[in-house]
Amino acid sequence: MNRYNYLGKLLTGLLLLLTASSKAQQAPSFDASQLRTSWEVVENNYKGGMNFLSNFTFVNTAKKPFPARGWKLYFNFVRMVKPEELPSRVKVEHVNGDLYYLTPLEGFKGIAPGDSLKVGMVGDAWAVNFTDAPSGLYLVWDEQPAKGYSVRDYEIRPSTTAKQLLRYPGDKTAVITPTDIFKQNSVIKDIPLADLPPVFPTPVEYQKNGSSLVIDAVPVIDADQELENSATFLKNELSALLSKKSGGKTTISLKKDASLNADAYTLEVNADGIKITAGSDEGAFYAVQSLRTLIPPAAWAAPQRSVTLTGVKVKDYPRFGYRAFMIDVSRNFHNKRDIIRILDAMALYKLNVLHFHFSDDEGWRLEIPGLPELTAVGAKRGHSADWRDMLPPSYGSGPDTTNTAGTGYFSRNDFIEILKYATARHIKVLPEIESPGHARAAVKSMESRYYKLKAAGNEAGAKEYLLTDLEDKSDYHSVQYWNDNVMNVALPSTYHFLEKVITEIQAMYKEAGAPLTHIHMGGDEVPGGVFEKSPACIALMKSEPGVKNVNDLWYYYYRKVNSILKAKGLTVAGWEEAGMRKTAMGGAPHSIPNPDFANDNFQLNVWNNVIGEGQEDLSYRLANAGYKVVLSGVSNFYFDMAYMKSFDEPGFYWGGFVDVDKPFYFIPFDYYKNAKVDARGNPIKPETFAGKDRLTEYGARNIPGIQGLLWSETVINSERMEYMMLPKLLPLAERAWAQDPAWAREQEPMKAETMYNEAWSVFCNVMGKKEMQRLDNLNGGYNTRVPNAGAKTENGVLTANVQFPGLIIRYTVNGEEPTSKSPVYNGPIQAAGKTVKLKVYTTKGHASKTITVKVPQPDNQLKNKKL
Repeated sequence: MNRYNYLGKLLTGLLLLLTASSKAQQAPSFDASQLRTSWEVVENNYKGGMNFLSNFTFVNTAKKPFPARGWKLYFNFVRMVKPEELPSRVKVEHVNGDLYYLTPLEGFKGIAPGDSLKVGMVGDAWAVNFTDAPSGLYLVWDEQPAKGYSVRDYEIRPSTTAKQLLRYPGDKTAVITPTDIFKQNSVIKDIPLADLPPVFPTPVEYQKNGSSLVIDAVPVIDADQELENSATFLKNELSALLSKKSGGKTTISLKKDASLNADAYTLEVNADGIKITAGSDEGAFYAVQSLRTLIPPAAWAAPQRSVTLTGVKVKDYPRFGYRAFMIDVSRNFHNKRDIIRILDAMALYKLNVLHFHFSDDEGWRLEIPGLPELTAVGAKRGHSADWRDMLPPSYGSGPDTTNTAGTGYFSRNDFIEILKYATARHIKVLPEIESPGHARAAVKSMESRYYKLKAAGNEAGAKEYLLTDLEDKSDYHSVQYWNDNVMNVALPSTYHFLEKVITEIQAMYKEAGAPLTHIHMGGDEVPGGVFEKSPACIALMKSEPGVKNVNDLWYYYYRKVNSILKAKGLTVAGWEEAGMRKTAMGGAPHSIPNPDFANDNFQLNVWNNVIGEGQEDLSYRLANAGYKVVLSGVSNFYFDMAYMKSFDEPGFYWGGFVDVDKPFYFIPFDYYKNAKVDARGNPIKPETFAGKDRLTEYGARNIPGIQGLLWSETVINSERMEYMMLPKLLPLAERAWAQDPAWAREQEPMKAETMYNEAWSVFCNVMGKKEMQRLDNLNGGYNTRVPNAGAKTENGVLTANVQFPGLIIRYTVNGEEPTSKSPVYNGPIQAAGKTVKLKVYTTKGHASKTITVKVPQPDNQLKNKKL
């Protein structure tokens, strides 16, 4: 071959390559922005079953047809879609987890310009609010399999009819109406500000002394050396609060009193100054927080010339030593700023444990030196052609790795900074390594490491931290529909991985000077069917004494984990399943507290107390058996549950709707007594708790405290996080700190109800007249959920009320949306025949949702019209 022929062929080949490359890079044949999309619930209880029908509607707004083939439309959906032939000639396929796609079948005609297509889907259970809808829609074209194009013109159509809103036959409430809210609020009395407790949460003892203290400059602070941390915190707070930074004549003294417990304090404010005594810096810090709640809420809006404090004498200590809040940063990521704002709110309200849920199926959010894949792969979500370099989109995070809900992690330095910040506020951070289930992010990250190192010829390094038996043919799916999310408990490399992660975490705590006594090792929701066809597990069952079946692998795993932590001076924390043993009773599967670990200081978060589903006594059974139990029940403390049944309220509701009253009325040592409704909102029947275990005196000693939890499947940004968390965090703080209330101890039901309503009124007034305003101003303002107004109509007159007296109701009668300048509701409104819109505002203008009430004509007017 002469050189000219060779060069010619070479140029031809290069041209072909360039043409192919150009084709791969060119824009797709249809612009995703021209596909207008909507979704709606058609019918719950579809065909009389526990499922629902919903519709996608696609409208082609382009001037060219939407193609008949060559595409997939991906979306996330938290319901399992039931496979069936769709008349639209489009089928839905499940990928993994909550990810699905639509793709055309033979005979699909495409969508002509200006035309539309309706695609129906049947999902399990039911759909009630907008966060039940599919999310994160994007198109992928066959010629560009690695690229996703987001469908941004997407509308979720509100459900308005009974068949859309009623979940099942016998569902008594389509939505919570303004009349329902009015009735709920009717027991709440308006209490003058001067008659409310001066500090929050409610202290053990307090007495107003009739004096007041004016502070017009940062005071002189005289503190014992052991209390310097609290003194410095207080000085910084007052420096931010007051415009005059020095020269104050008031003296604040902080003195140690060895006779007090470490977390106890006294606080005295009078015209001469402020005196704090405390058992340790921890107690002094709590005294400082009480002092902060004495400061008028509006003062936090901007530096003040002066503030006036009510004279008071307080003696105080917490009921529970463990007062916790859990934030899930895995399902949707929440950044360092979010965590700092959470810690600030926790500190103010004297919560002292942040349960840091940084790993799960959908994300690993903490940098671990030596295992870069955990964040390079496990902290990144987006669309990929092979999924080895990232996790798939979940919970609407979409195709792009730039989405901050799907992608993100805390660097080692970030986490150390968070630990230092928390420790300075006497908040312990409990890290959670979800295992062996709920671990897909870790599992896939280590698989990615395996394939990378194996390709490089490093077989030993590839297997060093592998969490997967690559020959495992087990068929399973988790509650969230993952089919590959469990660490294999028979592999030595699994324990090598856990030991490596624990070692690195322990080093971070040491560098931060932060206490670490427990590591939470997860343990919940390992699906049935797992391990059954794993050669590694089968071999272990043959060789290991005491491991005779798949269930025994569970106890084998926790014995190994317990040994790893013990060797490092740490203790196991876990979800309730870590303390359970599977057995049989009467030939049927049955679970009991596992005696193996009952005396090994395992600390369990018990979440499953779903009222009406049979496990209401699980917390008490485990505590009675010797486990340390942190009460974390979904029925009262899952803050990701929607506030109420309404299409526009975000959140789940499988465990019931959780408003601020549910944490408040929780009685830790007898929560049967004050349970009011089951998970579906029906009044509790007397037989619900028949035969259930009661908490023994011994069991009560095994309950260190309570915890609120915010899972983040529906919590897609900072604003939603604060909306779901606040103000629910405050009744949690009240119940964790304040002593056992008198209404909880009263045995006569009618008297107990009266006492409860009085206490509830006090709490609601504290919320409306003090703490909601404080949260409006603190840290530039939190995105608290402002409760909707309640309203009733009678004889052409509308009467309104609000859950938190002190908040402002504004209204219109001309059909327009209320604003912060609309008339203030001060009493009943004559509005016969008109449509009234009401909105609740905080003093800073933060608002509730609008409610609309059509006021009917009085009966006598209707009769006159007919005449």
